[in-house]
Amino acid sequence: MARRELPEINAGSMADIAFLLLIFFLVTTTMDVDSGLMRKLPPMEDEKPDKPPEVRERNVFVVLINKRNDLLVEGRPMVITELKEATKEFITNPRNKKNLSEKTSKVVPFFNKVDVSKGVVSLQNDRGTSYEKYVEVQNELMAAYNELRNDIAKSKFSRFYDECNEDQQNAIRKIYPLSISEAEPKNYGGK
Repeated sequence: MARRELPEINAGSMADIAFLLLIFFLVTTTMDVDSGLMRKLPPMEDEKPDKPPEVRERNVFVVLINKRNDLLVEGRPMVITELKEATKEFITNPRNKKNLSEKTSKVVPFFNKVDVSKGVVSLQNDRGTSYEKYVEVQNELMAAYNELRNDIAKSKFSRFYDECNEDQQNAIRKIYPLSISEAEPKNYGGK
């Protein structure tokens, strides 16, 4: 009895089919990209200061977000579109108002003697605050600092802050230091 030979299966097109399926799934699959806040934490200090520096109440710009995502700035309701300008006014205090942040004169490279704000933005949110509202408020606060830094960079160096060299950026950061303090979330209520 003669053995029958098994017919060969042409597997040449199998690689093509697998490749096409791979391409199909790569093109049609969506990936969720988490968005977050770009923050650089300060370096670890070897020694902890004995007590935190004292900040006068006048120099604290209080921004509260309740569980209904309502914004309360310096004790009054505010819409998100007003937050950036209010923050810029608080930090710069152009008319030397008594209810806005104090200034101190410092010698800063490239600028000689300039007024530097002692202002600190205190952001506090409720445990029920939505992440979207929190990010929206953070973006407005950062936009205020970015605009102030860009304005001074354009007036002094004729370029945007991001286009300045490292020494110029350090000098600008001394004039407008990013001073945002975030407190632990609390329950502020809100119906």
